[in-house]
Amino acid sequence: MPTNRLPLQPVLTTEEYAALDRFGAAHPGAANLPAIAGFLRELFHLDLSTDPEIIAGFAEDSSHLPGRAQALARPADERGCAAVLRICRAAGIPVTFSGGKSNLTGSATPPGGVVLSTVRMLAPTVRVNAAGRCAAAPVGMLLEDMRREVMRQTAGKWRYPVDPTSRADATVGGCLACNASGFTPGESGATRAWVQSLRFLLPNGMLISAERNQYVSSGGFFHLEDGRTVQAWPIPAYPRPAIKNAGGPFSSPDGAMDFVDLVIGSEGIFGLATACTLRLAENPGAYLDLFISLPDEEAALRLLAAARAHLKNDLGRLTAFEYFGEHCRQYMKHEERFFHDTDQVGVYIQEPLRDKEMEDAAGVWLEILAAAELDVPDQSILILDTDAQRELFMEARHSMPANSLEVVQQRGTFTIMTDTVVPFDKFREFLEFTHAQIRAQNLDYLSFGHLGDCHLHFTILPHKPQIDQAVAVYDAIIARSADLGGVYSGEHGTGKRKRQDFLRCYGPAALEMVRQSKQAVDPQMLVNRGNVIPE
Repeated sequence: MPTNRLPLQPVLTTEEYAALDRFGAAHPGAANLPAIAGFLRELFHLDLSTDPEIIAGFAEDSSHLPGRAQALARPADERGCAAVLRICRAAGIPVTFSGGKSNLTGSATPPGGVVLSTVRMLAPTVRVNAAGRCAAAPVGMLLEDMRREVMRQTAGKWRYPVDPTSRADATVGGCLACNASGFTPGESGATRAWVQSLRFLLPNGMLISAERNQYVSSGGFFHLEDGRTVQAWPIPAYPRPAIKNAGGPFSSPDGAMDFVDLVIGSEGIFGLATACTLRLAENPGAYLDLFISLPDEEAALRLLAAARAHLKNDLGRLTAFEYFGEHCRQYMKHEERFFHDTDQVGVYIQEPLRDKEMEDAAGVWLEILAAAELDVPDQSILILDTDAQRELFMEARHSMPANSLEVVQQRGTFTIMTDTVVPFDKFREFLEFTHAQIRAQNLDYLSFGHLGDCHLHFTILPHKPQIDQAVAVYDAIIARSADLGGVYSGEHGTGKRKRQDFLRCYGPAALEMVRQSKQAVDPQMLVNRGNVIPE
């Protein structure tokens, strides 16, 4: 029977916690980090580096927002993480968590203090429980390495299905923190749906060990119990649109929420996941990979509508429904291998075959094209049925962000990219608005992304005199997505870069809910300071 009472477990001894509290309180502030480093080395054999050259490699993430830190900790175990959190809490020093640093919103960019990196949190290694269809995974492991290890241990029978573009760079723990998602449409494409259990350190260095369905809030509260006291922990209760959503911590208007759901996607503002067990999916063995070249966006929208009708709105039965839209050809490597003639857009579909034959599955998609009233020539439909073709396609897919980045670097500016999702019935209206806003300012751009989720990335490439106009257009797009019942982030999260977007989408009352929830476990607002909530 679920309970809303969360027992806190010590990771360190009572004497160790007390020693950390005393030393931290006697050495407050970042100026005392050299002394704190010596204390941690002596008591815990833990290296807290204050070498600026070493720290510099952890001072920013892939958002390229400027960051700074005075010390770097890379503990190899849960005890080390707890010690860093506890002493920094006592000393009033901010702590920022860092994994693979692949995030785009600045959530791993430190605003000062200590960076706590999980890159050495690699033990124990992946352990597959085939009977339970799950795998225990270390948080410091790269996601793609974990996925491959699951396949190796199960001889290809089971797989971990979440596959974000950055899976070769992102760590397992980073994926937990941002609820990373991949090509698969729907909730099953995101991390949250696959987390069975986790171990979670609060900012005070105490542990919560939780299985899914074990701890569920009641009346909008969890209650933290340490054996001596009971503390209420309010959860966010703002409404969340029932669409793909990585915008802000999980919330529950009815006051009932699984603890696992609260943690996943919280961007480290409540604490640090130190271990997890992830559910696995049966490997279908073979896939149908289709690239369909289409004349324009209207054709792509008709294909999407026909596919939704055929699949009864359950696009999660596919493992990809991707879009290559306006101006993608201009920035895509090998574009002539995929687009036909003067076609301007393309759709990539991946369907697990399981018991189907590839020819039969392809025939169904021809029927869906016919239902969409699209007279697509044979030359516009490519079946990617060899490893070489699939690798060429992925190279082409990944070339677009790289090539667009090169363009803005030459212009001395930067890309401005949306991550919005809107409901399907508002998608066409949203696209018309967005294209019109960008074109009205004569801005260069391309659009691509996850068509099955109505989740596209409009990537604006401004010249220097256009930066203010580009930012204003971005703001208008975010506001419009919120007006249409959408969200500003489908996969990249909030971090520091999109805090204003959270406010536009959910309003000040929601921000205050998140603040109160964080302050219940982090009164000094030290951990992952600046993520979601302004400093």
